This record gives sequence, structure tokens and C-alpha cells, in this order.
Amino acid sequence: MLIGIIGLGDMGKVYAKAFAKAGYTVHGCDLPQNRAALEEELDPLGIKLIDDSKQVARISDLLIYSVEADRMEEVVAQSSGSAKYGAIIAGQTSVKHPEIAIFDKYLPADAQIVTFHAMHGGGFEPAGQKLILIRYRADDAAYQRMLDLFTSIGSDIVELADYQEHDHIVADTQAVTHVGFESMGTAWAAAGFFPWENASYLGGIDNVKILITLRIFSYKAHVYAGLAILNPYARHQVKRYAKSESELFKLMIQEEEKAFRERLYKARDFVFHESRKPIMLNDAVMDEFAFHGSAAERRPNSHLSILSMVDAWYHLGVNPYDNLIGQTPPFRLRLGIAEYLFKNEDLLEESIQTALYDKSIRGDDLEFHSAVREWSSIINYGDMEGYKKHFNQVQAFFSDRLAEGQKQSADMIRRLMKG
Repeated sequence: MLIGIIGLGDMGKVYAKAFAKAGYTVHGCDLPQNRAALEEELDPLGIKLIDDSKQVARISDLLIYSVEADRMEEVVAQSSGSAKYGAIIAGQTSVKHPEIAIFDKYLPADAQIVTFHAMHGGGFEPAGQKLILIRYRADDAAYQRMLDLFTSIGSDIVELADYQEHDHIVADTQAVTHVGFESMGTAWAAAGFFPWENASYLGGIDNVKILITLRIFSYKAHVYAGLAILNPYARHQVKRYAKSESELFKLMIQEEEKAFRERLYKARDFVFHESRKPIMLNDAVMDEFAFHGSAAERRPNSHLSILSMVDAWYHLGVNPYDNLIGQTPPFRLRLGIAEYLFKNEDLLEESIQTALYDKSIRGDDLEFHSAVREWSSIINYGDMEGYKKHFNQVQAFFSDRLAEGQKQSADMIRRLMKG
């Protein structure tokens, strides 16, 4: 099978290399200004660079579009008429509603559509990583070829029959998860401090928060903008997260302990029911991955971001453990630290008392509250450019530590996600 990849950015390159190493013939194209660098990187693996997308489409048995979501229609419109008869066509975008609509609009009737979504970033090899495979319009032989392909590179394949189910899961595992971490980063940037220099964010689950936040801001804004704005289910879930955060924050500043406690206990009993198989994060490993200071210096934290997520899951009726079939590392770790907090009676009680009565953390919680509102509004308005600008501003604040954060977060993910 001859594989063509249109778009050799971070993820396109990862899969081009994996397919070539598995013995497949791979070629592809990218923007002209990137060609020289790509040839230097990919030629040694036998991956051939082609002049344009039409030429790639014409000779490919499997044609993969690995381009930005907001450029997908333009690129498919340019090249789809050149697709080889009966070719398998796939997209690598993280939101499938617009991708499938584009394929329906432009692809020939004989195209076999089996699309996929790799649930990891460009810093990871595909082997052992979750990959969602979705059969949209394909015969058994074409679908089996795609299963065989991803099996050959070691992907942990999750098969879904419906792209709408995929987008439901991704709204939770990616869009809302990212907004939570983006809001933390935005709050720290607005307050003008790095969290690893503040005793309220030392050790344990705060190390996870910091490293995953840095990891998210080390990638490109368009990826997250597309996930949040183009997914038809994301706006509803993000709006619910913002509502949960706002309602909890009001109870906190009014010191309504009874209502606050009862609400959190209801959410805890729903989400962390005994029937759920726990993740059980290793607290020793979490303590190990710190930028500065030690857990011994830690001050109590309200963990409003985590309380809000669990409350939102409860009000949405979402069982996040079910969504582990489409997990990403940030989602698994977010669920893991939520589980760690809510199943540790002493830590949960400390969080409740801090949220209600510790004024030293109230300013940080106010910044977080404002940040959640900002992100929710941008997503609700469908403001793609506003999302990118907001993201890039926060990214600039953390710019000097993003490379280190990406490396440490990758190490932490590998350690914490074993088993």
C-alpha cells in the first residue's frame, strides 16, 4: 500500500516516519517553504517529498489529510479530484463533524473513507498510544487494511462506528480539559507569577497541573482553537464547566459551607462511584516532578479548577471513566488528580476549608474565575482568532520555560501512565 500524506507538520511527520519504519512506501507534501528542511529530515527514511497535493493524491492507495482544521476544506477542494480510484481517504483532525462534511462535499463516490484521530501530541511515537479509528464509508477490505496498518505501528486502536460519538468524547477529553489548564495558565499570567515560585502550588497534584499547563502552551494555538470551536458538543460542555466554576466560586466567597460541601459530595458520589476502576496516580512520582521547592513547603490550595470539573461532570451526567477509551495524557492525568483529591478525605477537607475560609488563596481563585469566563466567552462566540490571540499571550508569558515543561511533562506522563 502506497501512503500519501498531505501536510507534514508535527503529527504528519510522526506518522510518516512510523509508516516508513514499518516498511510502507510513504510520500507527501507540505508548504513550499518547508520542503528543504523536510527533505533533509525525511529522505534518510525513504520518505519522498512531492511537489503538490494533487500529485500526492493521484498515486496514493491511502491518502491522509494532516492539515489545520481551518485549512481542511481549501486543501481537500484542491486535491480531491485527483484522488486515485477506490483510494482510502482519511483525515487527522481532532474534530470529525466538519471533516466528514468536507469529505462528503468534495470526495468522489468511490472513495473509501476511514478516518482517525491520534490521541497524543507530536512529542510521542505512535506505538502504545491511543488511536481512534472511525469507519465512515468503506468496505470490509478497506477497513481491514487500515486496522492492519495501525496495528503494524503499534497503535492502541479504539474502534468507533460513529464520528458523532467521537466528537462527544473529545469534547470532554480534550476541549474542556484544555480549557481547565488554559484557565490556570491565564490566571497565573494575569497575576504575574510563576506557580512553581508560589508555595500554594508545590508538590503532588499541583506539579501535575503546572506541567500539563506548560505542555499545552508549548503547542500551537490553532490545534486547541479547532478542538474547542469546531466541535459542536464542546461549547455546551465548556459552558457547563464555566457555570459550575461560577456557582462554586459564589458559594466560596459567601462562605456557604453546608451548600458547598453537599454539592461537592453529590458530585464525588456520582463520579467516583465504587464501580469505577480507579486510576491510582503515584503520589511519590507526582512529588518528584517539581520545578522549584519541595512538597514540605506546600501551603493549602482550594483546587477550584478540579472541584469545578467534577461538579461539571456531575451536572452533565458524564462518566469520565467511560471516556478513557478516547483518553489523552492530559485528560487521564486530570481525571487522575481529581480522583486523587476526591478519594483522599483529608486532602478534600483541606481543599474545602481553604476554598471557603483561606483569604490568602482568594486572589488566585478570582483570577481563575475571570480566566474561565474569558475562555468560555471566546468559545461561545466561536471566535477562532480571539482564541489564538488569547492563547499566544499566555504562551508568551511562559515562553522561557515551555521547552523544559514539555520535556518534564513527557517524562512525568510516561511514569504516571505506566499500567
